[in-house]
Amino acid sequence: MPRKPANSKVGLLLSLGSSAIAVARTVKQMRRAGGAQDKLTAANTMAGLLPLVTSALLILRRLRVRSRQHAG
Repeated sequence: MPRKPANSKVGLLLSLGSSAIAVARTVKQMRRAGGAQDKLTAANTMAGLLPLVTSALLILRRLRVRSRQHAG
């Protein structure tokens, strides 16, 4: 049975990259909403940003654990 890509270092890095791109897009959307003085869109964008940041932090934690396991 093949390994899951999410467990490999490459898979984790790809996940982190996609999360970073999603965060960048969301920040851009939030700037547009702020410029248009659209509070509802800004609130919706902020609510969507939180899970993206959380997932990126979880991926970073997995990468750190992997690097500690291989180093020690």
